[in-house]
Amino acid sequence: MVLDIMVSLSLLLNLVMLILLLTGNLAKNVQDFIAHQMTALEKGQERLEKTLREEMALTREESFKAHKMLRDEVTNNFNALSARIVTDLGHQAKTQQTQLENLRDLLRNTLTHMSDAEKERFENFAREALQLSNQQDKYLRSQLQEMATQQKNQLDSFMKQLSELTQMNATKLEQVRETVETQLVTLQKDNSEKLEQMRATVDEKLHQTLEQRLGESFKLVSERLEQVQKGLGEMQSLASGVGDLKKVLSNVKTRGTLGEIQLDNLLEQILTPEQYEQKVAVKKGSLERVDFAIRLPGKEDIHDTVFLPIDAKFPLEDYQRLVEAEESGDLALAMESAKMLENRIKAEAKSIQEKYINPPHTTDFALMFLPIEGLFAEVLRRPGLWEMLQREYRVVVTGPTTITALLNSLQMGFRTLAIQKRSSEVWKLLGAVKTEFGKFGDILEKTQKKLQEASNTIDTAAARSRTIARKLRNVEAVPLGEAASLLESVDVGLPD
Repeated sequence: MVLDIMVSLSLLLNLVMLILLLTGNLAKNVQDFIAHQMTALEKGQERLEKTLREEMALTREESFKAHKMLRDEVTNNFNALSARIVTDLGHQAKTQQTQLENLRDLLRNTLTHMSDAEKERFENFAREALQLSNQQDKYLRSQLQEMATQQKNQLDSFMKQLSELTQMNATKLEQVRETVETQLVTLQKDNSEKLEQMRATVDEKLHQTLEQRLGESFKLVSERLEQVQKGLGEMQSLASGVGDLKKVLSNVKTRGTLGEIQLDNLLEQILTPEQYEQKVAVKKGSLERVDFAIRLPGKEDIHDTVFLPIDAKFPLEDYQRLVEAEESGDLALAMESAKMLENRIKAEAKSIQEKYINPPHTTDFALMFLPIEGLFAEVLRRPGLWEMLQREYRVVVTGPTTITALLNSLQMGFRTLAIQKRSSEVWKLLGAVKTEFGKFGDILEKTQKKLQEASNTIDTAAARSRTIARKLRNVEAVPLGEAASLLESVDVGLPD
């Protein structure tokens, strides 16, 4: 039974290993599984050896208990038999003694009343009876001795058989143990050989798989390295571009140009080229030129032009200093940077007021364009700054979104003004159309009369045609070709 279990376990292990090899699991999983199965097999052998030892110990213990119970039973039976024999002998001895005493009393009474001859005869009888009693006692003793000797011989024979049986069981158990150990060693050796073969096969498969995976991995790594190298090249180009952008933004003149370009794009998208100008001198005798100016019509004469100045400003250093202070969490530095930015915006607004606001050639206010929404939002965050710039400097601060809305509003105003300028022409055109429409009514009435006369003439001709047809009903018709030739050759004398 044990050998069948071990063989089944070995076959199951081989089957599991074969399935794992056929399914092509990863190397580490296969090695872990082999190690786990070898550990499980060793533990199974240990458990089997422990079970065999326990079964052998249990068998020896049960055999010892059975022998002990058998010895105790034989001893108890022998003691019970001896006690019963002794009891029976005691009862017989007491019975014989009682009988002898009764006989003695009877003989004594009889001898008292008997004669000498009878006494002699009775004494002879008594001696014979005593001799018979001694013989009987001797016979009983010899029988008891023989029975005791026989039981002792039987007990010795039984003990000898029991000893032989115990020795035989021990010999068989030793043979079983040796056989099991031999089978275990053989099975372990067989399993070791099979595991070694499996390990060699698995190592070969793992080597092939590892080479294949390594080749694929190296190929993938090479491709990724090429991509990384390409990305590094792009990053270097980007870093170069960022450096160029940083250089551009670090130059005040270039930053101003950047703001002007963004403002120019917005104006170009929303307004027409005739509606704004670039680099306009709004003050006579001044060399200062505003970045852009929107052409607005005058109040008295729509042909006069009033400029709306728009100047782009980009205080990047102050704004960047404020952003860095807020990101670092330095409240004092953030407040100081915000104050510096506010002063910078005020200074730029004052400069725009002094340079570009010149009524009536310009509007009484100007626009300051900030090209970054964050910068514009920071200006709006300062309490009262936006209103103060409008009130004191007549400068309206705008960002990309707000100036787009403002330009769209101006574009709608321009369209309204164009409609207003064309309204008089439209009225004149409508008057001319009305006059011509009156003439067209007269002509239409005359045409209606002519059409009525033509209709009457056609009705008269139709009536005459029907009359002629009735007159010619009895005239024989000629073929069509002949009729045409006859009509061409005959002048019927009809008036033209």
